[in-house]
Amino acid sequence: MDVRLIVNPSAGAGRAARLLPDVEAALRSRGIAFRVDRTTSIEHARELAREACAAGEIAAAMGGDGLAGAVAGELLDGDGVMALLPGGRGNDLARKLEIGHDPVAATAFLAAGRERRIDVAEAGGRIYVGILSAGFDSDVNQIANGTRLPLGTFVYLYGALRALAFWKPARWTVTIDGTPHAFTGYAVAVSNSGVFGGGMWLVPDASIDDGMLDVAFTIHRPKATYLRGLGRVFKGTHVDEPGFEIRRGREVTFHADRPFTAYADGDPIADLPATVRVRPGALRVIVP
Repeated sequence: MDVRLIVNPSAGAGRAARLLPDVEAALRSRGIAFRVDRTTSIEHARELAREACAAGEIAAAMGGDGLAGAVAGELLDGDGVMALLPGGRGNDLARKLEIGHDPVAATAFLAAGRERRIDVAEAGGRIYVGILSAGFDSDVNQIANGTRLPLGTFVYLYGALRALAFWKPARWTVTIDGTPHAFTGYAVAVSNSGVFGGGMWLVPDASIDDGMLDVAFTIHRPKATYLRGLGRVFKGTHVDEPGFEIRRGREVTFHADRPFTAYADGDPIADLPATVRVRPGALRVIVP
């Protein structure tokens, strides 16, 4: 199949644009027929993905997780194939699929990779591939997306430190496959891939093709205790700590006692209350 290279030139603070000539050269050296389109918005990216699908091309998303989620949403149920050329800041889906962080090296999988079906999740009519979260995470994402500091993947840690100073616990109500749960704490996260925030393994054992969602509750604890555990999330060693629980299901509805915007793949996706459903095996993607 020919390749439609869908590039977000702003991804990774311009990283995707800087690496694009090297990616093009690598594709040519591998004898892969391709054409390049630079996105001007998320909606433009979705349009390009639909065009690639209609033309029978592989839609290769070169950007971050937001671009991957947007492209994935237009290729569901066997209608198209996606490839990832990680050009963003976090590249968490590429990390989960063992594609790595280098978009030039990832061109090898377009020539010699294999096709795999993975799950996606849907909330508010939007598709995401990673983790949807709200609460403390909403504040963190807002700060991270708004900063102009050149922090790379550390931008989410910076956001967490800033957000923690003003955080007050929220009261949560979560219904998983019809069973209600309630707690007071920091956040609810509905995971497809298990990793977000530039390498934070919130649910390290999450499967991306089991037809299930992993729902993480971060229950109230002192801020100093929460902060000490934050660094462990990058290694996934936090899961046995008091105040962190994981449950599983196929449909999740949740809300809090004050307004929050849920973020997924680094972008705002829905205001609470939100309902999330899994779409099992809905996406075909090229992997190592």
